[in-house]
Amino acid sequence: MLPMSTITKNKIVLGIDPGLGRIGYAVVSGSLSSPKLIVVGCLETSSQLVHGERLLAIAQSVSTIIKKYHPSVVAIERLYFSKNVKTALAVAEARGALMLELTRQKCKVIELSPQAVKLAATGVGNADKIMIQKMLKLIFKLKEVPKPDDAADALAVALCGLAN
Repeated sequence: MLPMSTITKNKIVLGIDPGLGRIGYAVVSGSLSSPKLIVVGCLETSSQLVHGERLLAIAQSVSTIIKKYHPSVVAIERLYFSKNVKTALAVAEARGALMLELTRQKCKVIELSPQAVKLAATGVGNADKIMIQKMLKLIFKLKEVPKPDDAADALAVALCGLAN
């Protein structure tokens, strides 16, 4: 029998790319040198819902993902300030709903800057989306880059979460 110190639980990371209409998510396991993709996708909220209902839908959806995959850590991207203030405020509110639910679920949360995510995925802190997507395809041995971009962004966030 192995001593308890040599037995390590497989790290599971939920990566989130926050948004209001579409929230990217990815669940990965393993390590930065040997990552495995479990699931990647997007949660979507209807623009027909009132704002508060959209925020509630986001919180409920992420709660479902947490209960299904039991991540040991959740990595979420910090907001990058946008020229469009209205969009930035809506995303900030959605991120707030996510943070509230992550706290409610007692998740360990790592907040990551866009530069840290790019660096983890490509080794370059100012990489563009195309470069990140090509690296994700190679790292995870995917036939196609996850679509839409929000899903690919969440996968990069999850990968970065493995490094922390």
